[in-house]
Amino acid sequence: MDDQNDYSLSYKEQLDRLRLIRTGKVGPITYHRLISRFGTPSAALEALPELSQRGGATKPVNVCTVAMAEQELAACHAAQVQIIGCGDAAYPPLLKQIDDAPPLLFVRGRSALLGKKSIAVIGSRNASTNGIRFAEKIARDLGYNGLLIASGLARGIDGAAHRGGLDTGTVAVMGGGADIIYPRENAALYSHIADQGVIISEMPVGTHPKAAHFPRRNRIISGIARGIVVVEAAPQSGSLITARMALEQNREVFSVPGSAQDPRARGTNDLIRQGAILTEQASDVLNVINPQWQVQSPPLPPDAPPVPELPCLADAEDTNEIRTWLKTRLGPTPVDLDDLTREFQAPAPLLSEVLMELELAGRLERHPGNRISALV
Repeated sequence: MDDQNDYSLSYKEQLDRLRLIRTGKVGPITYHRLISRFGTPSAALEALPELSQRGGATKPVNVCTVAMAEQELAACHAAQVQIIGCGDAAYPPLLKQIDDAPPLLFVRGRSALLGKKSIAVIGSRNASTNGIRFAEKIARDLGYNGLLIASGLARGIDGAAHRGGLDTGTVAVMGGGADIIYPRENAALYSHIADQGVIISEMPVGTHPKAAHFPRRNRIISGIARGIVVVEAAPQSGSLITARMALEQNREVFSVPGSAQDPRARGTNDLIRQGAILTEQASDVLNVINPQWQVQSPPLPPDAPPVPELPCLADAEDTNEIRTWLKTRLGPTPVDLDDLTREFQAPAPLLSEVLMELELAGRLERHPGNRISALV
């Protein structure tokens, strides 16, 4: 990790920041208002008891102790996590413009990347093979044209976006602590991002993600970026919540159209109906962000299989797992069978058997060119 111990502020100032944001009733907006009113975290901490009393509190305000802040700072150092404050030069420039910007970011990896212009690529966890391949390609193309790729390290579209942006720079925004790998199936990808990209969170180190954390995580994904690209999204999905946050933050929303028969395309198609920018390739994004952009085409990636999202299967008793996975990956748009085989890395005889079962059950259709699709 670069600059992990290069703190521009004194140890006491680091503690004061932690104490203020960890104090009861102090959220991001209140934190910023306190700093605006009193100038420093230290002065705000001194003023809190009187402010609370004047507000009619029946109990003293629960101010975070020095010992608790020292313990958290030590945990950050042990986890190789750097703390960056909203006023620091390394803080993402667009993120600090939103009303509820995280007062502190906990960072692993190459923090200097946070100064780059960024675009978010997000979408369904239960993504199709075509969606995953598209997300990886557009992320690679956007990254090659100078943009930092932001996403949430979820399975499906998020993981594909990070893989596409690894060589040029990607930031993973976590729902738990920056040191907590989630989901576990993305452990290898997390390790690559920690080495080549950057991982950020507003949650304390050691925090395991909960459902309530992800809306807060999503506002950072959209807030850090100049726009978001939604690849696949079912109605009422988290990706659509992030799109709404992006609009509230005055960011551009780009949406990839899909088949009307695929539930994963209903959300993205609806975004287009509501005014999102129809997106079929990286130039659709780049020309909106900066019409003067000279779009560059990246070199073709090496012919190597993508990192499998599920373990390789070893025996014939695991056909249920193949069947479940295929139902997730297949949609009404035909996909190359060779791509499916490489992605899942299942034994060819097992995969062929399951495909035959689905075909005979009337749930799968074969197309010329060794392509298949789901019948809906």
